[in-house]
Amino acid sequence: MSLAQAAAAPADDVLLAVQGVTKHFSGVTALDDVSLDVRRGEILGLLGENGAGKSTLLKILSGVQGPSSGRIVFDGAEFSPADPQDAKRLGIVTIYQELSLIPTLTVAENVFIGRAPVGPLGLVNWRRMVEDSRQIISRVGLDIDPRTPVSALSVAEQQLVEIARALSLESRLIIMDEPTSALTETEVQRLLSIMDLLRKDGVAIMFVTHRLEEASAICDRMTVLRDGRLAGHLERDGGPIQIPRIIEKMVGRAASELYARPTEREIAGGVRLSVRGLRTVRDPEAPHAIVLEGVDLDLKAGEILGVAGLVGSGRTELARAIFGADRIAAGTITLEGKPIAPASPADAIALGIGLVPEDRKHQAIFAALGILTNFSVAALGRFSNGLGFMAERRERDALSEYKKMLSIRMASAEQAMEGLSGGNQQKVVLARWLARDPKVLIVDEPTRGVDVGAKAEVHQILVQLAQRGIAILMISSELPEVLAVSDRIVTMRRGRITGEMPAVEATEEKLMELMALDRRQGRAQ
Repeated sequence: MSLAQAAAAPADDVLLAVQGVTKHFSGVTALDDVSLDVRRGEILGLLGENGAGKSTLLKILSGVQGPSSGRIVFDGAEFSPADPQDAKRLGIVTIYQELSLIPTLTVAENVFIGRAPVGPLGLVNWRRMVEDSRQIISRVGLDIDPRTPVSALSVAEQQLVEIARALSLESRLIIMDEPTSALTETEVQRLLSIMDLLRKDGVAIMFVTHRLEEASAICDRMTVLRDGRLAGHLERDGGPIQIPRIIEKMVGRAASELYARPTEREIAGGVRLSVRGLRTVRDPEAPHAIVLEGVDLDLKAGEILGVAGLVGSGRTELARAIFGADRIAAGTITLEGKPIAPASPADAIALGIGLVPEDRKHQAIFAALGILTNFSVAALGRFSNGLGFMAERRERDALSEYKKMLSIRMASAEQAMEGLSGGNQQKVVLARWLARDPKVLIVDEPTRGVDVGAKAEVHQILVQLAQRGIAILMISSELPEVLAVSDRIVTMRRGRITGEMPAVEATEEKLMELMALDRRQGRAQ
């Protein structure tokens, strides 16, 4: 869809119009002449790679920053909020990936925080606040007591409380920034259903996400940014917007170049890691937690073994058990033919096993520390001068080597990790383990929170590492990723292996059937 076509929408239908907005930071142009519109009662996807300008645009619309030039019109009036509270008062509320609820307060208190209803004597009318909250949260399908502390809610329920608070403000445009990143598939579907109901009620939604399948399923239109500029608009044409069209707009090249299927290759190395009858300990305080129930698998040197399974299948638990983070109740693990029994991650690291965890923010990086510190933290012995001090020259030279090898885009070695895009953070974590020259590298959700262009780079890095002889166990909930990168694939369900096949023979349909197979009952569920 062209800019002219976008401008052709009936004026009464346009709720928000962004016209030629540009934003400069210290000589750097973050947004360059961007124009878009959001119509009443629609879901507009705002898509783009990390660094495309999405966050800058969101900050402008939410009142955190002002544009350097350009014009914004909201509901027919000039829109130039002084701060986020002003933007909310005018009718635009932004729900960020990091929720802003106060855990120690109740649902009702969070919904009406800062504007609680008061009675004639100026005291808070608690009864009214609870009843008003009950009506508002029921609108988003949340059937809980408004007096419940937010700390007792799941992440998905907290997300719905955020949406309820936005509705209580009589918001006409709700901006959702990566709202599904921490949700299970069932919770995602519930949230998408709520978004659909809000659309039917006339609420406009701007949906920012890296998950293209969700954007394709729910969005009426999409605006794509690339390198701070408008890459184009996409609109439904009798059905969902196809993902290859989205990818091509985002990265400027065909999707087939990013997700090329592997060609069958001979894995010359022998079995490096072998797991037999692996069972983990059930925690009596978490009776519903997934435990491994007799897992068998082999991983060869130079091979990428993909592990696919639905949420709760035991994929991450398998990684944690091998890495010494979870207690093993029975079974054996051998590394290069020798039995091992890592009792902690430190044991596993010393044996030559590395883990890139699924929760990068909380389990892999030190966000406020510099890149150099994050890079060398797992290989301090290599970069020590033997006298208890770091050999900084050696440390910096190694980082420079991996920066070039992995194409890490960073300003300097001292730059804080939180200032990097998700893709570059992941590359630093991969570099950390390469500095230890691991025998086995486990990568759990290697491209979570990473834009589509950086995904292709991470995939290529994994292939290159395998070609160097590293045995890679790759866990992913994205079947296109598993199919694109793996040499061989195993599927899991309820802590068990349910199938295995070469990647060149696999399809999404075959994998889904195996992922849903309950071996104990001999049928798919």
